[in-house]
Amino acid sequence: MGTIVAGLASSHAFAFMEPEQWDEFREKNRRMLQQRSGVLPPVQDAVHDEDLAANRARYARIRGGLDRLRDGLAQLRPDALIVIGDDQDENFTTANVPQIAVHVGAEFELATPLAQSRARHRVHRELAMSILEQGVREGFDIASLGSFTDDALKSHAHAQVLAHVLPEADIPVVLVFLNAIHHPAIEPSRCEEFGQLLSRVAQSRPEGERIAIYASGGWSHFTAGYPWAAYRGPHTHGAIDTAFDREVLQLLEDGEGRKLAELNDADLLEHGEIELRAWIALVGALGDRPADFIVYEPFHRALMGMAVAAWTPQPAESRPS
Repeated sequence: MGTIVAGLASSHAFAFMEPEQWDEFREKNRRMLQQRSGVLPPVQDAVHDEDLAANRARYARIRGGLDRLRDGLAQLRPDALIVIGDDQDENFTTANVPQIAVHVGAEFELATPLAQSRARHRVHRELAMSILEQGVREGFDIASLGSFTDDALKSHAHAQVLAHVLPEADIPVVLVFLNAIHHPAIEPSRCEEFGQLLSRVAQSRPEGERIAIYASGGWSHFTAGYPWAAYRGPHTHGAIDTAFDREVLQLLEDGEGRKLAELNDADLLEHGEIELRAWIALVGALGDRPADFIVYEPFHRALMGMAVAAWTPQPAESRPS
């Protein structure tokens, strides 16, 4: 029987940039929304309440958490790393947006300006195929990707994570895509069920196989790529629903993360939490227990609430049903 030996999670995008870069990328994001909507959104008042020195100090907690994930993974050296994230019109286009997809090719390289690496990553194809085959048998409509154009992984939700935590590309990877930004998106309860599928797949793998899972995305942010056509709430570009973020934080700290699966698509949309789906899937795979560590900081200059967390899972036989 295989084992899930670690659960890792973080925000992406600005979370992997130094605070000195935030103003430039925030303005690019604002102009991107202008191109899409024809209206240049105003800058949030809270941006002017933040300064670089204070942002550097708070961001050090986020960067420290990301480094802790990288160092822990290097020490653990699992047989495979599953990375769960969304695709924001990068590898997929509106011509075809699956709710769930698994990459089953042989290898790929990172190809996005948001990830400074051209390393080629090997795919753990046997594990990827196990997820695809067992998932289909259990009623999950999973799309399979045999390759990317030019073997180029453009999805920053996955590429930024890999560039940081696997700089040597020395652990085989499985890429999982959960739709988040295209409405309608997969329901949180189904994300939890998919995570539970990953747990069952791990248990079906050869004896001694050790698997880590990384959830990439979130927390609250309302950026240019948000599904604004489906949104009816009061928040505007650059807003952060910090109150809701802190409710999520409390649940994860208390080991009650499974309650997040009780939310629905409208709940995630209302609070800017559409990418929380990856975290919900991770909790589904791990079972309920408090995070070993979790850090959270909201940055209006970076358009988002940022979080980093890690879990050491319970043995499968001791988890609550």
